[in-house]
Amino acid sequence: MNLPTKITIVRLVLTVVLIILLCFPFYSVGVQFPTYNILGGVSLQYIIAGVIFIIASLTDFVDGYLARKNNQVTNTGKMLDAIADKALVNSVLIILAAQGFIHEIIPVIVVLRDIVVNAIKMEAAGRGRVVAAIGSGKLKTATLMIGTTLTFFYNVPFEFINISVAQILLYIAAILSIVSAVQYFNMNKALIFGKEEKTNS
Repeated sequence: MNLPTKITIVRLVLTVVLIILLCFPFYSVGVQFPTYNILGGVSLQYIIAGVIFIIASLTDFVDGYLARKNNQVTNTGKMLDAIADKALVNSVLIILAAQGFIHEIIPVIVVLRDIVVNAIKMEAAGRGRVVAAIGSGKLKTATLMIGTTLTFFYNVPFEFINISVAQILLYIAAILSIVSAVQYFNMNKALIFGKEEKTNS
């Protein structure tokens, strides 16, 4: 197992830790996270979660960079990377929506978009084609990561000037999710409707 793949596995482990931190009923075992009297109350639980999310997000950049730099791109690494990405982002969005931090429509759109795009990529792979990432998809990921991070930190520092940058970025990410899904569909219509012959194996 090469270093980039190990880093990807670290991201999966951090995702599990993050889910436990956000969902486990710590009060039932007598653990109480302190709340700081800022903006009506900022919980240390979400500050810690935000730090973990940032670290996990950075590993996504690091493992890809090292894999390309050292020529260590493998099918296993690509598969684990895709799983780790979706597990991290989608689970956090679902939890934040369930806890009332963001609107429920955001994870619904993002998860549905991922299902559609992954289905297109799987069909393409079956026909010997690779569907490359597109600009709107990359921009969606960037806005999603920044918006989620700001949500963990209660939209600080923008909350002090009453601008909901975190929410704005997440809604933009949802819109970009739809845009990128439509673009992927349009770029691969011939493949989807069976107008391209499968590559002989």
